Amino acid sequence: MSRRNFVGAAAATAATVAAFSLTGCGSNGSGDTKSDAKEDKAETKALSGTITAVGSTALQPLCEAAAEQFMEKNSGVQITVQGGGSGQGITQITQGAVQIGNSDVFAEAKVKDTADLKKIADNKVCIVGMGPIVNKDVTVDDLTIDQLKSIFTGEVTNWKEVGGADAAITVINRASGSGTRATFEAAVLGDTKVPDTFKPQEQDSSGTAAKMVASTPGAISYLAFSYYDDTVKALKVGGVEPKEANVEDNSWTIWAYEHMYTAADPDEATKAFIEYMMSDDVQGELVEAQGYIPVSGMKVEKDASGKVTKK
Repeated sequence: MSRRNFVGAAAATAATVAAFSLTGCGSNGSGDTKSDAKEDKAETKALSGTITAVGSTALQPLCEAAAEQFMEKNSGVQITVQGGGSGQGITQITQGAVQIGNSDVFAEAKVKDTADLKKIADNKVCIVGMGPIVNKDVTVDDLTIDQLKSIFTGEVTNWKEVGGADAAITVINRASGSGTRATFEAAVLGDTKVPDTFKPQEQDSSGTAAKMVASTPGAISYLAFSYYDDTVKALKVGGVEPKEANVEDNSWTIWAYEHMYTAADPDEATKAFIEYMMSDDVQGELVEAQGYIPVSGMKVEKDASGKVTKK
């Protein structure tokens, strides 16, 4: 709204101009000052609210980084990002306990009640590649899917059995509710059951699993690419390197969508944050910088049953 100042005008003229300024500030020219005030207030209203995102630790680094950027642009919004695993994320969003449930797996894999599935909306924000990592003293650089299966079912217990040194293998699993574990087991174990007698240690988060592998001689686990660093060694699988391009065409088969589930009708702040996750600020820069893969780059797609087809 522009302000007009008339110097030296008579009091009556000033009053007339002031009245004109108030009635003429809206674009509809109706003279409805209450309507205009509401319109102006709506146009300048700052986004506000509180968002809690819980679930996948594989997605947690990207979600935290995006939340920081979003809050810098929207100081009235407070976002808290927590781990806990994909199962926790899906459970809490279906219960309405949080605004966002982060998951490496489709909700259909965890929720069987169709009424609960109708309560939530799926937002696939990126792709995450996952793969086996070992302690840096392990001399093996490449394992086949069958060799991985033998290790993670307890059939193979010494690195010499798969071409390495004579050293015991320490398997470190993620907890049973982990989407990273579900993705890895679906790609590597398939329908093979793990014997009840094989009980490797379990870790609740990707970060903890990485630290345990780095500090335990002969250890093996699996992580999202976003957690790869020089404290551990990433393995090839069947001669294929764990790279973005190999995930995009499914040459590397251990990957998943990163889902950010919301209520079917999310609040204004949550909706705005999801829209920000799909914006160029995140998809064009942050996704790859954090070690993830944009959905737009994929040459294949995967459905809730795990079936992969070409786009």
